[in-house]
Amino acid sequence: MAASGSLGLTVDLALAGLTAGSAAALSGIGLVVCHRATGVLNIAQGAQAMAVAYLLRDLVVVRHWPVWPAIAFCLLLVAPALGVLLDVLVYRPLQRRGAGPADTMVAGLGVFVLLIGAVVLLWGAAPLAGAPSPFGGAPIRLPGGHALRPDTVAQLAAILVLALTVAATTRWTRFGLHLRAVVDDRRLAGLAGVDADRVSAAGWAFGSFTAGLVGIALAPYLLLDPYGLPLLVMETMAVAVAARLRSIPVAVATGLGLGVAQAELTRLRPAGQLLPLVEAVQSNLFVIALLATALLAGPRISGERAGSPAFSGPGAADGGRGAAAVCLVLLLLPLGFRGNDLRSALLVPALALVLLSIVVVTGYGGQISLGQAGYAGMGALGTALLMSGRVPGLPPLPAAPALLLAVLATAPLGLLTGWPAIRRRGLALALVTFAVGTAMSRFVFQQPYATTGLTLDRPSFLAGDRAFYVAELLLLGLGAAVVRGLHRGRLGRALTAMRDHEAGAVAAGVDVPGLKLLAFVAGAALAALGGGLMGLAGRAFDAASFDPVRGLLWFAAVVVAGADSALGAVLAAALLIGLDAGTVAGVSAVAVGVLAAAIGRLPGGLAALPGRRSAQAPPPLPPGRLTPAGRRVRATIAARIAREEER
Repeated sequence: MAASGSLGLTVDLALAGLTAGSAAALSGIGLVVCHRATGVLNIAQGAQAMAVAYLLRDLVVVRHWPVWPAIAFCLLLVAPALGVLLDVLVYRPLQRRGAGPADTMVAGLGVFVLLIGAVVLLWGAAPLAGAPSPFGGAPIRLPGGHALRPDTVAQLAAILVLALTVAATTRWTRFGLHLRAVVDDRRLAGLAGVDADRVSAAGWAFGSFTAGLVGIALAPYLLLDPYGLPLLVMETMAVAVAARLRSIPVAVATGLGLGVAQAELTRLRPAGQLLPLVEAVQSNLFVIALLATALLAGPRISGERAGSPAFSGPGAADGGRGAAAVCLVLLLLPLGFRGNDLRSALLVPALALVLLSIVVVTGYGGQISLGQAGYAGMGALGTALLMSGRVPGLPPLPAAPALLLAVLATAPLGLLTGWPAIRRRGLALALVTFAVGTAMSRFVFQQPYATTGLTLDRPSFLAGDRAFYVAELLLLGLGAAVVRGLHRGRLGRALTAMRDHEAGAVAAGVDVPGLKLLAFVAGAALAALGGGLMGLAGRAFDAASFDPVRGLLWFAAVVVAGADSALGAVLAAALLIGLDAGTVAGVSAVAVGVLAAAIGRLPGGLAALPGRRSAQAPPPLPPGRLTPAGRRVRATIAARIAREEER
């Protein structure tokens, strides 16, 4: 009887896990198809799913639309139109300019934060109850007394229909033939008469449609949160990465398998101190899978040519005197503030230090790191633990030594992302760093065993906000001097060589692995210093301040301001804090999102505007202007397409 009961529980948990697993499988299908059609990993898929879920809730709950017409409106009209709009306004200019994967990823981050900011402006940042499920009624009874939710059955049916439709379309239709030609070589396919823009638009429409499907599938089971829901969907990228961004069957199997495994893990209930850790693993299995798959996939999903720089366009090394004067005014202006205005301004120098870490890692070192918020959180949490006497063997420490020790302890953790960076670039490295930052948030910052009973009091001589702000300015000046020193002399030349052409730097004798580790360790220390100051400014540790989604916003803001500019970090911090404090929450995300999404038209960021030269790629030659070799290539490709059509 006991064995029978255990088997029954196993089956019930597996059936329950199919709900989350099928949503992950749908997400994987959309990511794989979009990547195969456009060559882009849709990093904004989570934000698209969130936006469609919010729209559905508004139509059904607020405007009282019937559920099915609202779903049809969201899925068949709004979601595909959003995908086509993103293709035309965001990604097509990048393709025509010949931008690399890094710029494309930044544009995706821009779309991500733009949609989040728009949702916050329209519906607020507070979590809302989700939209009702369109599948009511009793669960479907299976043999043995087991039950399956009707909506889970609908999701599984959608997976089957989508997978078969994609397979049939790509193998047996003219559009599928054109799709394969575009994926193989977009330029040559265009020479053969294939409308690559139409193929790309169709891929984005389908990817956005599946993102909306994921949002609608998850909406009935979750509180709609403009930060939590996009992050939840982003974690399902593990499914697409496991499929190497190509195999739909592997993506579906991985998604369903992870969903079932996550449900089965709930049976583990160890006693004692292991219980919180086991529960964290149970609820964050997709985060672990994303980290594992990104590490195992390595350069095979990078999509970046060897030796290509992290960002195209002119740099803004240290900015000009005008930019320095603007930064100085922005930093000194809060000294005349009082009350809440001064209290809000305390975050500007602290956040600027965190953003300086992105300048070091990305702007100087050419390594894309999306996990700097994790190191900032470790600095804040470490400071709080040391001040609270929670570190074994150490008494409670004053703020200054606690902050210093927290920075020193966090700096070596930069190796968590620095070591994988030795053999990874571009998309592969971005996924690893994002997974590391998310793991820090889920397994440390959000766990009560690490964050209860903490104290973050300022020293008595810095208790006043104005005195503390002056101390922050001094530390920011020290950090900026260190960063400026990294960009000068022999070390600066080596970093620039590694960023601009890694293979060439290796050939010139530069110790590229050592430089990468140095950049990540220095970046972790700067982020920890800024994070510790953020905690002391608010006199509390707030896990939400170091959410991975906020880290994506910070990264996009630095790129928009100029990733190669130390002054750009100050401008970005003032932009993020000042816009929200002076208006309403969400405005800074919208502003940064719009600018980052337009990175195709702003190579190098805002800091490069004064001296920017036109970076537009020359328009393609019309058919009559092709060289003889070009006409022969076009004829060869056209003949191959005709032969495949005859088959």
